[in-house]
Amino acid sequence: MLVLASSLAGFAAACATSENTNTGTATNPGNAPKTAARDDVPPSVHAVFPDAQSITKDHKDLTAAQIAEIEKETGTKPPDTDHHAYLAFSTTGGARKQIGAASEIAVSGKHVVIVYESRDGLPYIKEVRTEGVAQAFLDQFKGKGHDDKYQIGQDLKAQGVNDATAKAMATAIHVDIITMQTLYGASHTH
Repeated sequence: MLVLASSLAGFAAACATSENTNTGTATNPGNAPKTAARDDVPPSVHAVFPDAQSITKDHKDLTAAQIAEIEKETGTKPPDTDHHAYLAFSTTGGARKQIGAASEIAVSGKHVVIVYESRDGLPYIKEVRTEGVAQAFLDQFKGKGHDDKYQIGQDLKAQGVNDATAKAMATAIHVDIITMQTLYGASHTH
């Protein structure tokens, strides 16, 4: 798994609200082990980061201006002003490094996990996972960034997925990567 560039590593540093959901045990002042009270990270996100020692749920709110820009670029409003990303970390050689980021979306009754990597400080899709959708369709999103096209029938093929679902997924994934770019990506001009 590629180590993310420093700008995506800035996810945690740039976050207004962040919750560490390391699922180990903690030691309280009396040295009695204390189990983590909760884990806000869904199993589907844990599954995409099997090598992570910790996953942090990062919360950011979109401003009205950011929503307008996302809608302008995608033709669709984000589903909510509240966005969550999951930041995965591993410790190798004594150094904590971010090994990935993910977000979740709901599309046509399906739970979709989008895994991101960074190239030159910009988020790119590493993989998309969901149940009951042809892998050939999902694989088309690998390597796509915020400047890529997401039109079914032009840039992407339905690959055995019905047209309505394929279009809904492509649109929702496009909105999410534009949101990730807006909230976490390095400055970029078109």
